[in-house]
Amino acid sequence: MATVRIPTSLRGFTKNKEEVRVEGATVAEVLRNLDKACPGIGARVLDEKGAVRRYVNVFLNDEDIRFLQELTTPVADGDRLTLIPAIAGG
Repeated sequence: MATVRIPTSLRGFTKNKEEVRVEGATVAEVLRNLDKACPGIGARVLDEKGAVRRYVNVFLNDEDIRFLQELTTPVADGDRLTLIPAIAGG
């Protein structure tokens, strides 16, 4: 089971939990199962085609999945996924 670290802006979907433990063999499976456990969060992380939204960064054990195998990146028991939405301002 992986631990998914939830940013403050998305904790409304997780009943204010900072972390949610979710099963899945790949990043995509973990994110789909996260949405099943916390309905609505998936639409904030994934677009209508199932890709990670461009303003959301997903890290697996401190490595950006864009530099790994993206959504097909394997996830092992005990791994940590971190969701980081982009912050804009000026």
